[in-house]
Amino acid sequence: MFLQSVRTIARQFEDIEYDERIVNAITMHLVLDPSRFDVLLLPNLYGDVVSDLCAGLVGGLGLVPSGNIGEDLAVFEAVHGTAPDIAWQQLANPTALLISAVLMLRHLGEDDTADRVIGALYGVLEDGRVRIRDLGGTAATMEFAETIAARLDS
Repeated sequence: MFLQSVRTIARQFEDIEYDERIVNAITMHLVLDPSRFDVLLLPNLYGDVVSDLCAGLVGGLGLVPSGNIGEDLAVFEAVHGTAPDIAWQQLANPTALLISAVLMLRHLGEDDTADRVIGALYGVLEDGRVRIRDLGGTAATMEFAETIAARLDS
């Protein structure tokens, strides 16, 4: 049903290049050359597999934001979900959630604020003195977040 629906829509937009691949082929092509793709449209299970693979390509689930934008509503969240296995242990990387908030700010037209937040995050990452654990450092979640917040105030 998914493929039938996509094929029907693709015929309505013939100026947009459309290609079908099986999931194991797409994962290989993403690892070899992710720049080959602009948009991937996948059913839920395959989307979950491919998003985790892509997260691994850029450093892990703690770095990957998400935005689901519809005609009337938009939801922004970290790709990794709630991570209950590390809840309340100060191990979670807040980067994905912070970048999701930046996506939300841009969606709302708050580009100046988005620029400040992403600038503070990038500044902390580039400086490297306070690095969260899943990026090879020793900082706890709040220490990392407070360091970013301090950059916002400076």
